[in-house]
Amino acid sequence: MKNKIICTVSCLLVLWGGVQWKAAAQQGAGGGIRRETRSGKELRFAPFDFAQGRQNDGQGAAAILLPEEKHLRNARQLTFGGENAEAYFSADNKQLIFQSHEGEDKCDQIYTMDLEGKNMRMVSTGDGRTTCAYFFPNGKKILYSSTHKAGPKCPAPPDYSKGYVWKLYPEFELYTAKPNGTDVKQLTNAPGYDAEATVSRNGKKIVFTSLRTGDPEIYVMDANGKNVKQLTHEMGYDGGPFFSPDGKQIVYRAAHPESEAEKKDYQDLIQTSQLRPTRLEIYVMDADGSNKRQLTKAGGGSFAPFFHPDGKRIIFASNLENPRGRNFDLYLINVDGTGLERVTYSPEFDSFPMWSSDGKKLVWASNRNAAKRGDTNIFIADWVD
Repeated sequence: MKNKIICTVSCLLVLWGGVQWKAAAQQGAGGGIRRETRSGKELRFAPFDFAQGRQNDGQGAAAILLPEEKHLRNARQLTFGGENAEAYFSADNKQLIFQSHEGEDKCDQIYTMDLEGKNMRMVSTGDGRTTCAYFFPNGKKILYSSTHKAGPKCPAPPDYSKGYVWKLYPEFELYTAKPNGTDVKQLTNAPGYDAEATVSRNGKKIVFTSLRTGDPEIYVMDANGKNVKQLTHEMGYDGGPFFSPDGKQIVYRAAHPESEAEKKDYQDLIQTSQLRPTRLEIYVMDADGSNKRQLTKAGGGSFAPFFHPDGKRIIFASNLENPRGRNFDLYLINVDGTGLERVTYSPEFDSFPMWSSDGKKLVWASNRNAAKRGDTNIFIADWVD
């Protein structure tokens, strides 16, 4: 099965064990929004009918939200076709940065767009594979991970002969650039995978995942790449970290092998920079790595956590309704692990949520309203408490 979400864990562009991404540019109705890719191919995006709360995709109106999704209102679909995910707001809530690609044999590149889905532009180099992009709070720089230094081609896909695995590409390093993609500067230069990086709200710290010690752990460093400190030390994967609004806590996902068979499988795979995601759960720790606590015990795949601006709640994606199933929805949970609440009810994949800095909007990626089965697109909606 091709391209099963590879944010890798690369920020978990991993549409878990079965959701496939198929890249295809959906040609929408006339009068839609257009953007031209670096390859010169034109993509056209369908206009939104605000009066009906529906998207006009040229093939009839399709409702975006379900009645049960009471926290979401006035939803809009921003991309139409292909593989688009991990869209994150700029600090002024005027732009989104995300990863996307157009064909099954192509790799994700980083793009920015406004909240209407207009003014899309590629801001990565166009070479290699990229993932996990983020705006610096001052709006003067962006952060992302890329393999372009190792060569212009896409790295080889994971070896699925060993089952469903993630590839933690050792060629991934962290880079900064200006918002227009110029002035690219390398931040990390360590052996092994460096990715899944995000920035604290004050812009002083970067938290990220690295395989530099042979085990995927979470690290923090200054915004200039100096003073690197390891925060996690448990066997297994720790990654996908985000700071709390006040910078005092970090929420992340983790998969720690428990049985001897799981430990052996993990150790065999990690030697080839591969990982089998099992029982991913949501954790919170203090920003110095202390006071770790597990919030979920779903027994399936819980990932993509993000703090609400009030610092008291976390939104994340999970298949906890059916841990063996392929459908993922968004859930809310309090930072103390209480108050679990389901947010989305689509039978399709929903993940990678992020609130705007004022908490008024939510952006996420979903397979809903897809032109082709497996298409993953970016959606935005008003948030209702």
